Amino acid sequence: MDAKEPPIPDQRSDTLRQRIITVLKQGPVSTREISEQVGIAEHDVPGHLEHIRQSLQHQGTTLVVLPAECRKCGFVFSKRQRLTKPGRCPLCRGESILRPRYHCQP
Repeated sequence: MDAKEPPIPDQRSDTLRQRIITVLKQGPVSTREISEQVGIAEHDVPGHLEHIRQSLQHQGTTLVVLPAECRKCGFVFSKRQRLTKPGRCPLCRGESILRPRYHCQP
């Protein structure tokens, strides 16, 4: 049998989280937009954002979260600490919710 050589990965100078930070510096984006631009699954983005939030604090920068909003009644999830999209509105029980948006601010 011939031993196959393992594939050589593309050379990238930035880590995944550094690429996400670059996207965040461009302006407010949703988790879907981050996943499309960086090339990862959307459900993985909030976990990375939590780590990025902590890293940015050490650099003197903050991760700004523009809160999710109910499309039906307009309720704004301003006190929500989790970075994921809420499932339902607590007022009208509507499930049509605008995603939160994120960006970096010095």
